[in-house]
Amino acid sequence: MSDAIRVTYRLETPGDPEAMAAKIAADQSTGTFTELPGETEALKARFAARVESVTPLESVSQSSFPSDEAGPFRRADVTIAYPLDAIGVDIAALMTVTVGGVYAVRGLTGIRVMDFELPPEFATLPGPQFGIAGSRRLMGVETGPMIASIIKPSLGLPPDETAAVVRTLCEAGVDFIKDDEKMMNPTYAPLKARVDAILPVIEEHYQRTGKRVVYAFGISSADPDRMMQAHDYVADRGGLAAVVNINSIGHGGMSFLRKRSRLCLHAHRNGWDILTRHPGLGMEFRAYQKIWRLLGVDQFQINGIRAKYWEPDESFVRSFGDVMTPMFSDADRPLPVVCSGQWGGQAVDTYERTGQTLDLMYLGGGGIHGHPMGAAAGVRAIRQAWQAAEAGLSLKQMAKEHPELSSSLAKWGE
Repeated sequence: MSDAIRVTYRLETPGDPEAMAAKIAADQSTGTFTELPGETEALKARFAARVESVTPLESVSQSSFPSDEAGPFRRADVTIAYPLDAIGVDIAALMTVTVGGVYAVRGLTGIRVMDFELPPEFATLPGPQFGIAGSRRLMGVETGPMIASIIKPSLGLPPDETAAVVRTLCEAGVDFIKDDEKMMNPTYAPLKARVDAILPVIEEHYQRTGKRVVYAFGISSADPDRMMQAHDYVADRGGLAAVVNINSIGHGGMSFLRKRSRLCLHAHRNGWDILTRHPGLGMEFRAYQKIWRLLGVDQFQINGIRAKYWEPDESFVRSFGDVMTPMFSDADRPLPVVCSGQWGGQAVDTYERTGQTLDLMYLGGGGIHGHPMGAAAGVRAIRQAWQAAEAGLSLKQMAKEHPELSSSLAKWGE
């Protein structure tokens, strides 16, 4: 089946994984629990999903979820091909047919969507407008990692105090600043007031130094019209980027925004953990990120080495590789954003474990604002850590002649 959408699932069942895969293929395409007079061979040949492979995995004695079934529980990776004619090039149809019903299948004690293999027709979806190259261009950073920060405290600062933090970060030498994902349009700091307070600081810094720092404003809303009004207010006043909480606005909201957007869209994936944290259920990031890339995110937050959250380092490394792997061309790659508890101490490991690439944004919040010598020293310490990574030096070697990095090591350890 050449023009097919292929989905790989990891199944767990007390029964036969091959039979379970066949059931999913039937239930999610032309079949149901009984034979149908209209389900002819000709109809199935064109529209029925087919099991292409079943790869057995190690069985387990205990199921992923509480079950009345007796073990052992058999696991397998199965790939099912869905005819493109049955789905088309539409994300809602794709998710409904290949994902929406599989978690309800009787007889499964675990199921996880591992990957989508999409035919070239999906390259017609918009994809990133800026991506890696466009992000570099906006920030004026031709080489090296893009160093970024977040407004901290995340909530509670009025517009004028936020603008003061922006001024400090600009003078500290960052390339990019963003609203925390929790910041959208609160009464104490409405979006319009933040834009009016922050963008003049950005412009004054640019006029004085020639360095254009990019600021990403939180514009997410469940109402696409309100979100576009926020987008337009930012763009019309010279703003260049927006923070988008992709799971909160949904696929339709992202599609609506991307088609009209003039801003670089920085994706925060809060809520992804609901889909993935339990290993026996949900969706791998490899599959998840493809959908949002097709819909048009330009920058993708993916945690980092020794993150402050639950995600293991190995998961981050896989996620980094996923977003850096072209789907149809290099242009559909978003800029990977390394974040979550980053202060520079992870720079060397990040550089080595991501293939020594510098095509990334390194985002420090507390690791910049919480530096013992101040935010400017926090930025310098991070840049020094990345210089060490590129030079093949350890952080301790670099810190001998760089007090900012030395102070970071003393506070947070290596």
